[in-house]
Amino acid sequence: MEGSLALQYAIIGLLALISAWVVLKKQFPGTLRRARVALALPLLREGRAGWLRAVGRWIAPAPTGSGGDGCGGCDSCGPSSKV
Repeated sequence: MEGSLALQYAIIGLLALISAWVVLKKQFPGTLRRARVALALPLLREGRAGWLRAVGRWIAPAPTGSGGDGCGGCDSCGPSSKV
């Protein structure tokens, strides 16, 4: 009986973490990006073990560049169409 109760609490905890991740991603994308960068940078330093660097690359957010026709600001407008 106690094993099933522990499994139930583990599943509920996992679902709560997933729910918090979704809320952070949708409501606070800038804060989440800064937190991911802060977590990934120490792992990506020179001299770290290979598996730690792989974890850092997995945690790090995708790079955003200001290339193309867009303004380079929020990356939500896409290429500008000049008429």
